[in-house]
Amino acid sequence: MTAIRLLVLGAIRRRGRAHGYQVRADLESWGAHEWARATSGSVYHALKSLTKDELLHVHDTTPSEAGGPPRMEYELTAPGEQAYRELLHSALASHDPRLDLLAAAVGFIDDLPRAEAIALLRDRARELGKWRASITTHLPPDTDLETWGPVGEVIGLWLDTADSRASWTRRLIQRLEGGAFRMADD
Repeated sequence: MTAIRLLVLGAIRRRGRAHGYQVRADLESWGAHEWARATSGSVYHALKSLTKDELLHVHDTTPSEAGGPPRMEYELTAPGEQAYRELLHSALASHDPRLDLLAAAVGFIDDLPRAEAIALLRDRARELGKWRASITTHLPPDTDLETWGPVGEVIGLWLDTADSRASWTRRLIQRLEGGAFRMADD
């Protein structure tokens, strides 16, 4: 699963129909070129790939308003809508440490009904707890990671990552429960 696929599908879904330049401009306005490497090349590659996978439908070209070559417009197909939802659900519920994918999913969280988003984030919190436990399961009791040298630092990094991501997830759940954002069912 890639953040670019989720971002491109989500950007087109938000517009209903869009040409590649609009998708790229939307992603750049969200800063995705920085945190997801949503470059011009990766966006156009994703458009071709998603079209080949029949997740996007290409509409007749429209003349460019700027006088350049005609632009193809893309729209999600029914399988594209399903793929978008699956990517969104998976990214929100997983403990996956890839921040670009999580950031893309959170950017589109308001496409979901509130209760569904909260349930997915609760799944994520549980998965993070399991992930953290799996890190410490084989450590001897009363382990002092500082005595383990670089390996102790790596384990500490993963524990801190699990803890901070769990804390962030709980805060987002609380915000959603408190009415933050306009969700799909509001």
